[in-house]
Amino acid sequence: MDFGNKTQVNQFVFLAFPITPEMQIFLFIMLLQIYLLTLTGNIIITAIIWIDHRLQSPMYFFLSNLSILDILFTSVISPKMLVSLISQRKTISAVACITQTFFSIFLGTVEFILLAVMSFDRYVAICNPLRYSLIMNSRVCARLVFGCWLVAAIFMLGPTIVCTSLPFCKQELDHFFCDITPLLKAASCVDTHYLEILDFVLSFVILLSSLSLTIVSYTYIITTILRIPSTQGRKKAFSTCVSHITVVTISYGSSIFVYVRPEHSNSMAYDKAASLLTTVVTPLLNPFIYSLRNDKMKEVLRDVIVRVRTSLHRKVDNYKMKGLRM
Repeated sequence: MDFGNKTQVNQFVFLAFPITPEMQIFLFIMLLQIYLLTLTGNIIITAIIWIDHRLQSPMYFFLSNLSILDILFTSVISPKMLVSLISQRKTISAVACITQTFFSIFLGTVEFILLAVMSFDRYVAICNPLRYSLIMNSRVCARLVFGCWLVAAIFMLGPTIVCTSLPFCKQELDHFFCDITPLLKAASCVDTHYLEILDFVLSFVILLSSLSLTIVSYTYIITTILRIPSTQGRKKAFSTCVSHITVVTISYGSSIFVYVRPEHSNSMAYDKAASLLTTVVTPLLNPFIYSLRNDKMKEVLRDVIVRVRTSLHRKVDNYKMKGLRM
């Protein structure tokens, strides 16, 4: 790859969504609401897991980390996307664009590895319940989460160094955020064929290796559940996995469509739709999937709502009593 002396572009222009100004305003309002709901939902999930003793277990520890990742991931992409929707000139500096690309892919990689770790947690809980507390102790859980971040950082090191060295010669990015594919197209003044192959291989390794670990875990889980003699026991065991399976299906389905394909050039419209699902919708769905399909989480949420209402009623009553005394 000869980078040579090429004209260097210092900022990019998002082509984003080719829609009318009225539709842009509508899309801005909708995506802003989704972003605020995502932040609210994930913050609530994280808060109640950390403050309620009933949720002090490895499964909920990993879930709180997943919620934190969703907050960080959507905050890397959504604010700039929202600003671009209502701005006349939809620009971003080259440094900011590369930074956004790094953190979006890095955080996404951490999340996929964490989903595989969460499947391993369910495997131990269902297939080896008597040793669960011994195997999945707090030290092991902390090391597993740290390992997710470390492995993602190692995977991202090489591509990041190469990406920062690229001479960009096109200003327009046919996307609504900075991703590796539109960045490589912006560097079309040099041969990026090998970088595209590297991007495909790394995406393949990260997504499909973590997915394979998840599939292996659930193969053992399903085999164990089918051996449970009572229908109620099978139902109870499987119910602890339904939320995770749903999140895995949505996350991997959209991401494999976008990243694990050797050719991107003829399907940017589909890529944008899949990317919107991955970057905006999935982080919104995660807290609701886990809170609505998890009995213990619903119980804690109901108790929190009752406590908040009781506290508010007491404050109102105290305020009224003070008013009467005055």
